Amino acid sequence: MPVEMIGWIAPRVSSEIIPAEGPAFSAEVVAETARIHEDADFDRVLIGYFSDAPDGFILGAHAANVTERLGFLLAHRPGFVAPTVAARKLATLDQLCDGRLAVHIISGGRDGDQAKDGDYVDHPGRYRRSAEYVDILRRVWTETHPFDHEGEFYKFEAAHADIRCASDPHIPIYGGGGSDAAVDLLSPGLDVFMLWGEPLADTAAFMARVRNAAKGRRISFSLSTRPILAETDDKAWDRARDILTKVTERTGGATNPNNRTAENIGSQRLLAAAEARDVHDSCLWMELAAATGARGNSTALVGTPDTVAAALLEYYKLGATSLLIRGYDPRPDAVQYGRELIPRLRQLVADYDAAQSAA
Repeated sequence: MPVEMIGWIAPRVSSEIIPAEGPAFSAEVVAETARIHEDADFDRVLIGYFSDAPDGFILGAHAANVTERLGFLLAHRPGFVAPTVAARKLATLDQLCDGRLAVHIISGGRDGDQAKDGDYVDHPGRYRRSAEYVDILRRVWTETHPFDHEGEFYKFEAAHADIRCASDPHIPIYGGGGSDAAVDLLSPGLDVFMLWGEPLADTAAFMARVRNAAKGRRISFSLSTRPILAETDDKAWDRARDILTKVTERTGGATNPNNRTAENIGSQRLLAAAEARDVHDSCLWMELAAATGARGNSTALVGTPDTVAAALLEYYKLGATSLLIRGYDPRPDAVQYGRELIPRLRQLVADYDAAQSAA
C-alpha cells in the first residue's frame, strides 16, 4: 500500500538547534510551513500539543484554509475537553478541511506537564481514560440515536451530534505510548499506533505486542524519525555531528544528569538503545536522543537520500505504513525531503509492493 508521509507544523520556527524567538503564534509561519509541506508531497502534518502552546484546532483550521491537499494530524489530550464536545469539534474541523483531518490521542507521558492544566490522574489512569475517550468518540461519530454512557471517567445522558465527520465513517484515530498500559488499553481502539524510531528488532517486537493486544482488530503503524541528509554519507555524518554540537551547547548533552533519566516509558526505551550503541542497523543514530533525554521524536537516520530511503523501507516492511519525518532546520529540511527523499522512498515502496504482489 502507498506509504503515508507525515511532517510537522508549529506556530513558530524553532527546534533543538533554533531558539524560539518572537511571538508564540505566527499566522504567516503556519501558512508558509503548511504550503512547504504540501509542495514537498507530504500527506499530512502533525499539529503538536503542549501545555503552553497555542490552540491546535485553530492552528489547523488556518493551515487547512491555505492548502488544498495536505492532511492534518491533530494531537489532542483527553482530560480537558469532554469527549462528546471533542467529537463535535473534530467533526467540525474535518468538515472545514474537506475530510483531511485525523486525530492523535496524547495520553500524557509526564505528570508535571499534565498538572500545568490541572490534570492529576496517574499514568495508568490516563491510558484507561484515553481508551474510554476513544470509544466515546467513535460512538458519537457513528451512533444514529442518542445514547447514555457511564464509565470510570465519563458519564452523560442522551449524547448525540448532528454534525458528522466528512471522512467515512469518521476521521482516523492515531495514538501511542511505550508502556504496557498504552499497548494493552489503547491498541484495541486505534486505527494507527505511533512509534518512535527504535532499532528494527525492537520495533518488530513492539509491533507484535501491539498486534496481539489489538485482539484481532486490524491496526496500522506510524514511525517517527529525524532524517539528516547530504550528498554523501560522510558529509551527512559531518552534518549530524555539527547538529549534535549545537544541541549539546543548549542541553548539556548526554552527560547532563537531567538527560540520563526519563519519566516517559518510550523515552526510557530510546535511552536504553542509546546506551547500548551509538548507531543501530544501517544508520539509526542514537546520540541525539541521548543528548536531549529522548524527549519525543529524537533518533536520526543519517546518510544520503538513498541510504535513508532504504532504511525507512525496512521499517515499512515491518508494517510502518506511515512515516513521520522532521528535521532540525524544519522548513529547509522539509523542502529537501520533498526534493530528495520522499520521491525515492515512494518508488522503493512501490517496487517492494509490486514484488510482494507478484510473489
